[in-house]
Amino acid sequence: QVQLVESGGGLVQPGGSLRVSCVASGRTFSSYAMGWFRQAPGKEREFVGAISRTGGSTYYSDSVKYRFTISRDNAKNTVYLQMNSLKPEDTAVYYCAAGLRYYSGPALSGNYDYWGQGTQVTVSS
Repeated sequence: QVQLVESGGGLVQPGGSLRVSCVASGRTFSSYAMGWFRQAPGKEREFVGAISRTGGSTYYSDSVKYRFTISRDNAKNTVYLQMNSLKPEDTAVYYCAAGLRYYSGPALSGNYDYWGQGTQVTVSS
């Protein structure tokens, strides 16, 4: 069992930056690939990016590529999502997820077994 807790969300102006974190419980964090998803009001949940269990591979959606960066610190059981050049359309609840099937499709929500409760990110002036 893995429990995930996101933090670091908030209000940021367009063009600004924000880093959200996700801390995992348990001693098996390094066994899991980690993904970030988001859901805006009235919209379906969408894939943001993912990182393999070692951190050697990352994958991003086209909408955030070159603006967002995912990293992880297995010693701290933490995965990060650094968001730069934020746009109003990035406003959403951001969720982290843990799964064992990264190479079967990192963007597929069904490949993740554990989910956090989400953290709100609002981009507005």
